[in-house]
Amino acid sequence: MSAATTRSRTPDRLCAEAVDLARAAAEEAAAPGVVGEHEGMVSEGDRVVTHFFGCRELGYRGWRWAVTVARASRAKIVTVDEVVLLPGPDAVLAPEWVPWSERLRPGDMGPGDLLPTEADDLRLEPGYTGAEEPPPNSALTEDLADLADTEDAEVTGGSPAEQTVTPSRGSIAALAEELGMRRARVLSRYGLHAAADRWEEAFGAKTPMAQAAPASCMSCGFLAPIGGSLGQAFGVCANEFSPADGRVVSLAYGCGGHSEAAVMPKPPQPAPPVIDETRVDPFPLRPSPDSGSVPATEDASSAELGHS
Repeated sequence: MSAATTRSRTPDRLCAEAVDLARAAAEEAAAPGVVGEHEGMVSEGDRVVTHFFGCRELGYRGWRWAVTVARASRAKIVTVDEVVLLPGPDAVLAPEWVPWSERLRPGDMGPGDLLPTEADDLRLEPGYTGAEEPPPNSALTEDLADLADTEDAEVTGGSPAEQTVTPSRGSIAALAEELGMRRARVLSRYGLHAAADRWEEAFGAKTPMAQAAPASCMSCGFLAPIGGSLGQAFGVCANEFSPADGRVVSLAYGCGGHSEAAVMPKPPQPAPPVIDETRVDPFPLRPSPDSGSVPATEDASSAELGHS
């Protein structure tokens, strides 16, 4: 039989009556005047009862002092087992703890802050790994070796990221550095797409500023192009009066600071409609007296008088 099933649901009489003992223990552990009224008790097991007292401590609204008392089998003396401050059903608790890596938001870093990057970060991938090096006996390897000997360049072992000195011209490390492969890790495809999504959301074609712009950044003289695959869709704004100055903007973005905004041709006006549907033409049901015509009823009356 488990320990849970052996517990008695009926509080022990002597332990239940030890309210004053429990209060004295709570007042001894707490500051003076912060132990409130007795708020009930609960049976923890055979001859073990926990008494609850309200907490008047500022900042601990809804918390309770829990004093557990117990007595030995066949003993008449009740002793204090534990005194703790526990949250009640309506207690004000701190929010659930979240790791710092999930709490960090763009713009939180300040001067001197260091942000370590995990080894398995999906935004990055290895740069120069050496896996695509030509075989030792290939013609390309011999040509590179001859070029290194000619320019007195020392080709050291290891990846270009492990080079501690500036590589000599013509070496594999120099070529890797020129191509941007000297870094240990570079942006992965996921990292490129994540950055593009952020930039497109902040300074993209769907922003209110771009919707009201006279033209896109693609035709603006203040757009500074960037290299790489991201340069096909983004650039850097260099207009100090633009809200995106110094920011990466989409080529479809635009603002009122366009370099050609003053000379932008006005959009062509549509041709006037053939039928003017905005004007109302009056059509009287009866001719006016100035027209000289006689109503049909008057002609009939004259004809009857002449016939008679």
